[in-house]
Amino acid sequence: MTETWLTTLVTATPQEGFELAITLSRRGVKYTQPDVEVLKKLRPDYANSADSLTAASQVVAINFQTIAAANNYWRK
Repeated sequence: MTETWLTTLVTATPQEGFELAITLSRRGVKYTQPDVEVLKKLRPDYANSADSLTAASQVVAINFQTIAAANNYWRK
């Protein structure tokens, strides 16, 4: 992928930061497995796995933690 889309981690609110964390997580999967057909084929396996869903939540949480720190935890 050569598309530049992430220009900053700075967001106005925690909600925007969380949405960015989700986007980062989803883009990470897309980067790792760029074949959409393979992603669709694998989705039933991880969509019904508590372990896989917990791992996905952990990735989002780590990304949110990074964004929160970059935003000084939205302190004024």
